[in-house]
Formats: sequence, structure tokens, C-alpha cells
Amino acid sequence: MNIHEYQAKQVFAEYGVPTPRGIIANTPDEAVKAAEQLGGNIWVVKAQIHAGGRGLGGGVKLGKSLEEVKELANEIIGMTLVTHQTGPEGKLVQKVYIEEGADIKDELYLSVVLDRAAEMPIIMASTEGGMDIETVAEKTPEKIIKVTVDPSISFQGFHGRELVFGLGITDKNEQKKMIDFASKLFKVYMDKDAEMIEINPLIKTGAGDFLALDGKMGFDDSALGRHPDIEAMRDISEEDPDEREAAQYGLSYIALDGEIGCMVNGAGLAMGTMDTINYMSGTPANFLDVGGSANAETVAKGFEIILKNPNVKAIFVNIFGGIVRCDRIANGILEATKLVDVHVPVVVRLDGTNAPEAAEILKNANIANVIPATDLADGAAKAVAAAKGEL
Repeated sequence: MNIHEYQAKQVFAEYGVPTPRGIIANTPDEAVKAAEQLGGNIWVVKAQIHAGGRGLGGGVKLGKSLEEVKELANEIIGMTLVTHQTGPEGKLVQKVYIEEGADIKDELYLSVVLDRAAEMPIIMASTEGGMDIETVAEKTPEKIIKVTVDPSISFQGFHGRELVFGLGITDKNEQKKMIDFASKLFKVYMDKDAEMIEINPLIKTGAGDFLALDGKMGFDDSALGRHPDIEAMRDISEEDPDEREAAQYGLSYIALDGEIGCMVNGAGLAMGTMDTINYMSGTPANFLDVGGSANAETVAKGFEIILKNPNVKAIFVNIFGGIVRCDRIANGILEATKLVDVHVPVVVRLDGTNAPEAAEILKNANIANVIPATDLADGAAKAVAAAKGEL
């Protein structure tokens, strides 16, 4: 689950992570009132969507008068903001964050993420703040500092020293402030079961203070039961409606941009299925794990969600029956054909528990566009061929 920048900064404030003052606004008039309340003579009007790159997309602008703040808020609220993280369809901006101006002397990058290879959280930092960090990683990877932190000992002084030395911070007072900042941010990450915290840019002011000028946070969905305060921040308008619907039925679904719909049980097998489709020169249209408790209803719902994607030209059902029985999946496929217009070829590979019974169910059903497959490679090849109209 992701949250907005203004919400991330509310969480930061709980832990004493310094941020500029700001107020959320849903209308241009509210934006003016927010600027008046903040005071000063310069404000930043920021679009609030779950995506980075807002500034480059025209979603972050500077207002130098109350009239200009109103004009900018009117321009941004209601716009479809397209960034490198939204995809070409963009996202609708429904609110803006009005923030006080800041004295920016330098811009840095700071994040805490999970390093799956090290199986530990890692603090990443760079002097290239305000830039697309993926571009920095690709073109100048030496400018990214990585500090692995073992959760059993948490953030220690030597982690902080490695961080500030890597960033080239030589002033003793600034070193102390930066280490304190990173320590608090790491505590936020651990306490809130975050998957990712990113600040880009983290600014250094003329006075040598560090402020989170931006803030992105993503959380482990499985841990939200421990954090009702975080779950209350959920903005479902920012989430994919098909993914939300799938979750209600216990399905793990992620939309992709290919042509072959995938229905698999188990995340590992799902990834392997997608890789095999790619190897066979096909493109997966989605990740869909029906899990170990799949039944006819959930399988039918899976078909319904997959077929909402107009780009799907074939579906590959790849089930290895362990916890879930293959005959359940077969009955689910039959149910789907009754409830949903399954207008594309469906390649089915069922193996494991009750596979012979499942094969018999599908055979007796005599469904024209269901194509049996013997194994993963055979199924992937047939799915790719079906998507091309060759079966």
C-alpha cells in the first residue's frame, strides 16, 4: 500500500523527521487559505498522486502570490498528470499540497528499501538529489551510496558515519544532523513495516539543516493489521480497481501490458510461467496467483478480471495441484464459461492432485476454445501460438 506525500510527511513528523510546513487542499480556494495560514511570500503547489516525477510532468509549481497559488491550484487539480511512473494513461489529480518555500542550498537523495539479496534493509543515498534515481543508477552508479543495516542491531553510529562520509559531508554539525535524520528515518521504516521510503530531494538549507522536501512511502500489505493508522490513509482512488477486486476474492493480480492472460497457483510458478511465455516470444498480460484455496467461484472471477483487459488474445491456465485440487480448477473453468464470455483461446495445463479427474471434466465439457497442454513448455508455446491466431 502506498500513501501520498502529505501523508508520508505526517508520519515523518511523528518521529521528528524534519519537513517543511504544508497543508492539503482539495480546491483552489482551500489552496489560497492554506497559503495564507502558512504565511510568507512564496509557496509550492504540489499535485498529490501515487507516482514520482511529478515536477517533470508539470505537477509541482512555484507560486509567488496568493493569486498565483489559486491559478496554479486550479490548473493542477483535475489535470491528468503523466509521469514516467504513471504510464501513458496518467493519473487524475484530486488534491494539492501547499508547502512553504524553502532555502535550498543543496539537493540530496535518501531512501530506505529492502535489499532482497542481502535480506536486510538498505539505506541508499546520493548527492544527485532531485534527479531520476534510476537514471543515476544506470549512468553513474558510483554516485549511489548503499549502507546495509542489520535489523538485529538497528541503525548505529558507524552506519551514519559511512553515510555522511560517502555523501562528502565534512562539517561536523551537518554530519550530526544528517546522521540524526537517517536514524529517525530508519526507525520509521522499521516501526511502520514499510517496504520503501524515498526522499527526493532531501535538501540542505542555507543554515545547514536537512529537510524532507518530498516523501514517498510504501507498506507491507500483510502488516497493515498492526497499523490501523496507516491503513486509514489508504486512497483507493489511486489503486487499480481490478487489483482491488481481485484482492477481495483472495487473488493476487497485477496488470501488465502483454497479450497472454495468466492464471497460475503460487507466486513462484506464476513468475516461471511469465518467464517461459517471454522465452517463447510472447508477452504476459498479467500476473495472477489464485492461491491454494482456489475454488470454482474464484477461478471464474479470475477469468472475468483477465478478460476485462482488451489486449488479451489468449489465456494460459497453469496449475500444479498441491493444496489446490486440479478438478476444482477445471470446474472453475466450466463455471467461467457460463458466467463470462470467454471469447479467446484458453490453454490449460493441469498437473498434480486430481489431474486425471480434471482432464476428464474438461474433455466431457467439450468446450471448443479450451486447448489442453502436457507441461509448462508445451502450454506456453501453445498460448503464444493461440495469441497469434495460429491455433
